[in-house]
Amino acid sequence: MSPELVAGLAALTIPSPDQGTWHLGPVPIRGYALAIILGIVVAVWLSERRWIARGGTAGDIQDLAIWGIPFGLVGGRLYHVATDSGRYFGEGNDPITALYVWRGGLGVWGAIALGAVGVIIGARLKGIKLLPVLDAIAPTVLVAQAIGRWGNWFNQELFGKPTDLPWALEVSDSTAIGAGFAPGTTFHPTFLYECLWNLAAFALVVWLDRRLRLGHGRVAALYVMAYTAGRGWIEMLRIDDVELSDVGGLRFNVWTSIVLFVLAAAYFAWASRRHPGRETTVHTDGRPAVAGGTPAGSDVRDDVTG
Repeated sequence: MSPELVAGLAALTIPSPDQGTWHLGPVPIRGYALAIILGIVVAVWLSERRWIARGGTAGDIQDLAIWGIPFGLVGGRLYHVATDSGRYFGEGNDPITALYVWRGGLGVWGAIALGAVGVIIGARLKGIKLLPVLDAIAPTVLVAQAIGRWGNWFNQELFGKPTDLPWALEVSDSTAIGAGFAPGTTFHPTFLYECLWNLAAFALVVWLDRRLRLGHGRVAALYVMAYTAGRGWIEMLRIDDVELSDVGGLRFNVWTSIVLFVLAAAYFAWASRRHPGRETTVHTDGRPAVAGGTPAGSDVRDDVTG
């Protein structure tokens, strides 16, 4: 390979930001937090469109977000701290750092599990059926995750194994040394892989939802299957130090992805037999679903609604 070609390929590598925090006076603005917030805002907006198209009322998703988002953030942090407790507790560690969310560390499964609890509470209070609203929200979580992953880029964390591929990630010398590699080593940009995978999965799930008119939790099951299929192989590229890095030869999160994929696939098959089609009402009082102002059963077309 010619020196010119090598230099050209090296120029294609992905640089990391020089800093992940900026200050407006005494107020720190963190790239990690911005990525998470932007992902949430976009997901709420998309969910609102999908919910209205499925027969819900405008404003319902914002009301549910008041419950789901705080629960999800707490759940994500609890999952991370529980599975990486050695970073925060024990000799030489300061337990108070478990509260430092801005340094990174939100476990997706904890966020989804406790976020769902928040949505359940909100749905019960508003008289909304749970499965239809989960089907409306689920694909948009992929978009939130895709955007939120850029927070790892700002923090120079959770990258993959060393590689010299043209799209390799550059990190600071101190970050490379901290990961056990020589300065100048480049790595797989796993944040980018997951971002692209999630966006492709979002498009696939929405397309299948629109084409097959899925309901009764099957869209949510597709979300779980699509996400875990990608998270499994991406997780195996990552080299970040985690406590449960070797559970039967695999990282704990890989096993989690496998188990959840199988459970979601089983539920999808069961629901397809027991509840084909889509709900005719999304409210617990039995009001018929009206999609985007159109009577239920009509052919509603929208790029993101299904």
